[in-house]
Amino acid sequence: MKITARALAVILAIAIPAWISEEIQAQSLGAGFTQAGTPAAKGKVYSFDKIADGVYYATSGGPMATGGNHPIIVNEHDVFLVDDGTTPGAARALLEDLKLITNKPVRWVVNTHFHYDHTDGNSIFGPEVEIVGHEYVRHAMMDDMLHHEPFLTALSNMPSQVDALKKQIADEKDAGKRVTLQKQLTATQADWEQFKTMKVTPPTMTYSSKMTLFSGQREIQILFLGRGHTDGDTVVYLPKEKIVCTGDLMESRLAYMGNAEFDEWIKTLDALKELNFDTVLPGHGVPFHEKSLITAYQSYLKDLITKVAALRKQGLSADQAAQKVDLTSHKADFPQIQGPGADIRGVRRMYEWMDERTKPK
Repeated sequence: MKITARALAVILAIAIPAWISEEIQAQSLGAGFTQAGTPAAKGKVYSFDKIADGVYYATSGGPMATGGNHPIIVNEHDVFLVDDGTTPGAARALLEDLKLITNKPVRWVVNTHFHYDHTDGNSIFGPEVEIVGHEYVRHAMMDDMLHHEPFLTALSNMPSQVDALKKQIADEKDAGKRVTLQKQLTATQADWEQFKTMKVTPPTMTYSSKMTLFSGQREIQILFLGRGHTDGDTVVYLPKEKIVCTGDLMESRLAYMGNAEFDEWIKTLDALKELNFDTVLPGHGVPFHEKSLITAYQSYLKDLITKVAALRKQGLSADQAAQKVDLTSHKADFPQIQGPGADIRGVRRMYEWMDERTKPK
């Protein structure tokens, strides 16, 4: 299989572990951001930072594909877990490392949305664990989820990632770097095997607008504030601690947009800002405190809608618009923007969304 230099660059960009990109982002962000709370424990795969009493934020620091970050709430008698990873292996690693901070059992898992990197660990849990999600999440997961985005692209990229890593190993002269690349290759091959045998396990309990759990003095609100990143985004809100866990509805970086409802996303973020919180624990990226970043992301979305609509009016295809759209004015808030262009799956979705809005109701 021949890989062009440009294709190799794209593949390697996809293959870069999330922990590297998040570390770079944390170093680029200014006031109002924190890469972590107080370090609490470091396991084989996950590190845990204490955000408040009984509230932790788990991030991964190695080659295993783990998906997003995990807010973890240790209650009086059990553990409440937000999302459970990209693969069953990632979920098992999380539970194993979790023993470093508590011996209480996980009894609640919330899927913030249906994407595979937040739900594919569901299958490891037994009937004693309630998996909670918005009613749309269960619908989406039962609707042939493995043959739709974003899982489809993730699976199809695996062979290219393996080939790219093999080429890097063959070309690398430094023995130490070769060892690191070999570890990443082994982990990627293991992830690929799990992707090929993925078992979709939808939530066992659903809600439509709000669900509240009480454990001792702790109140946990499970909220649907509106459509946005997907049609069924859940926010987990701790009113006493003033902490909100946003999944991918609001990250500290640009989010995947392949299933977005763009205009509603902007409105839903307004509803998010109405909550009384001091700390945001996102599904990807790093924790942050300032609502100004939410406003900045709303501005990005508005600008994206306007500029893509203009390019479409000029006759450009979605793929052409994705290459040309210029959003570099938002680079200060989102350092991952390095030049013109936007995620192609997001722009394709935006064209679909525009078509949907013009159809007779």
